[in-house]
Amino acid sequence: MSPSDDAVQRTEMPRTTRHRPSRRLAGLQLADILSRNWLVLLLRGLIAIAFAVIVLAVSRTLLSVLILPFGTYALADGVLGAGIVLGERTGRGYWWVLLCWGLAGVVAGILTFFLPPGSALAFMCYIGIWAIVTGVLEVMTATSLRRNMGAEWLLVLAGIISVVFGTAIIVLSGAGAFALSRMIAAFSCVFGLLLGSLAFRARTPRSPSA
Repeated sequence: MSPSDDAVQRTEMPRTTRHRPSRRLAGLQLADILSRNWLVLLLRGLIAIAFAVIVLAVSRTLLSVLILPFGTYALADGVLGAGIVLGERTGRGYWWVLLCWGLAGVVAGILTFFLPPGSALAFMCYIGIWAIVTGVLEVMTATSLRRNMGAEWLLVLAGIISVVFGTAIIVLSGAGAFALSRMIAAFSCVFGLLLGSLAFRARTPRSPSA
């Protein structure tokens, strides 16, 4: 087959087939980004667990005492998440998913500080919407990895838990401060543990299959 015939054959190849290698490469690039930044993932997990401890320590009858800790946690987590991709080339596949995941926390933190919620209901909506958005982005990140890291299920589980928690915290926003604070603490602890586990799995990513 001549070079010209080979070029024609590649041109006539179905679009989905021609795009598969690029999607595979994008998944590998995303796994590489997480692998090189596994310490950041671990730190984010530790911050989530620290937030859970703070919630258990300071919340008794008022949810308003959690506004500042939550804003600090969301902002710190978002800055760390967005920082992962700041040094990456925009041409690397799916980098924007990680960026959006981080920016969700940045936005939530800034809103909490500059537009503080005036009621417990508003505060629960802040937390719930942030959890739902980050949960969806976590699932999108896991899907984008395309089984290149071998621990995507941890991110899927974290995303599902985030969405369920976010929905529950909004629906049950009228519950007592004690119950809501325990829900927030439990979610933060579980999420932190999952993120920490993902960090250690990302440290030694699975070798790409042929």
